[in-house]
Amino acid sequence: MSVDQTNTTPMEELSAEHRRRTEAALAMGGPAKLEKRRAEGLMNARERVDALLDVGTFQEIGRFATSARPEHRHRSPADGKVTGFGQIDGREIAVVSNDFTVMGASSSSVNGRKIQQIKETANTRGLPIVFFGESTGARMPDVMGVEIAQAWNPAQYLRRRETPWVSAVLGHTYGSASWYTAMADFVVMRKGAIMAVSSPRLSALATSENTDPEQLGGWQMHAKTNGLVDVVVDSDEEAVEVIQRVLSYLPSHSLEAPPRAEHREDQEQEAARASTVSDLVPVRRNQGYDMRKVVANIVDEGSVQEFKAMYGRSLMTALARIDGRVVGVIANNPMFKGGAIDADACSKATSFLVLCDSFNIPIVLLADQPGFLIGIEAEKKAMPGRVMNWMNALSLCTVPKIAIVARKTYGQAVLNMGLAGNAHEVCAWTTAEIGFMDPSHGVTIVHGLKPEDDPQKFQELREEMAKDSTPYEAASRMGVQVVIEPSETRQYLKRALDVHELRLTNGVGQGHLRAWPTTVF
Repeated sequence: MSVDQTNTTPMEELSAEHRRRTEAALAMGGPAKLEKRRAEGLMNARERVDALLDVGTFQEIGRFATSARPEHRHRSPADGKVTGFGQIDGREIAVVSNDFTVMGASSSSVNGRKIQQIKETANTRGLPIVFFGESTGARMPDVMGVEIAQAWNPAQYLRRRETPWVSAVLGHTYGSASWYTAMADFVVMRKGAIMAVSSPRLSALATSENTDPEQLGGWQMHAKTNGLVDVVVDSDEEAVEVIQRVLSYLPSHSLEAPPRAEHREDQEQEAARASTVSDLVPVRRNQGYDMRKVVANIVDEGSVQEFKAMYGRSLMTALARIDGRVVGVIANNPMFKGGAIDADACSKATSFLVLCDSFNIPIVLLADQPGFLIGIEAEKKAMPGRVMNWMNALSLCTVPKIAIVARKTYGQAVLNMGLAGNAHEVCAWTTAEIGFMDPSHGVTIVHGLKPEDDPQKFQELREEMAKDSTPYEAASRMGVQVVIEPSETRQYLKRALDVHELRLTNGVGQGHLRAWPTTVF
């Protein structure tokens, strides 16, 4: 009679094998690489996921994926990308976290299928997606030769904004990781990270130029020069916090209204903040001030989340709350360029309109601008096209649009900032002036007279030119529906947003802009 020399059952052997494979996947690129990141103050791919999600809610998919190439399977746990689903404050989301310790988180046919499943599930089940970007780009030699012609799903880079996408640039981010960043609705970038189409080394080979990584794709390039990045942070931890905050303003998908927060604020304190608005805005129309301070006193305290603050600075775009309701704010800022709207500000406005219309966020336009910036530099940046992109996007928006004229609004930008039927309701402060151009410039253009030529005559002609520019004149023709004191702005917006709520569709607009190009320039 034979005697079984082992003490394990087949099921125990299978369990042991499962534990071994699980441990190998969770070990990522190994202790040495993980310790190096730790010493540099960087989170690894799984730590980022854990920091983002509610404890114990992560459901990973693709944990046991490996490279399709047999010789690489032993060194490609999870094939370099951690993917799955979890919750933030009890709300379900999808997440992709690039694991740079495994083959540089390079893109392959296998991890491409992982991402595709995440995207398809999120889009069909109504889940926001978070991408933690850090990747060397396409994996070589996997995509060499004709492999690239058949390696990807044709819908890989299709974006219809069924759900919000948020991306973080947290290391060297090239190739497809940069594409997913450019497609996102919101991008946060850590200082020290680099994002570009290709690495500095490949760029140097292609251009025969020595390329400095920071100049090629550092935070200043993307936050200040091209506007791809919305917020810049100092650490991975701060990036996670910003992502959690931004998602709190957005619905899970395009077929629901944004979440409404409970608003509690002392009435006396709220009234005090509202009353300071008049003091923040100088009466002289050519005197600068910071519109961000005005907005902060109009919306719920501490609720402003600005987008692209370093780009197109003469225009402010931000998500905020008014009485707990999420709103998108587009406001001219006279602190920069006197509020004149340049080409970058146009693109910034269009991009933000796309976000708001796609995810059912009411829009508040706050105008104090002398018109569009003109000149050679403006034309080099295709100013007419950018102005019309903005105008077309505004016309297509079906979410509530409330326009307010603060001190002045001139020229074609009168329309872009919501007047002439481009908002559902228009309000003007008592200080407002509305016209084709600044009356002072009008005197010079029409009469050829400058202030220094004949001050008294110039003033008389200016007053004549300005007489039809008052808010009451506009109100008499219903070009403006409401005229208020600046201190009444917050209370006015509370009621206007109540009136214009999309009750018949449960807060959901028609979403005409959901398929707008992902990056607006």
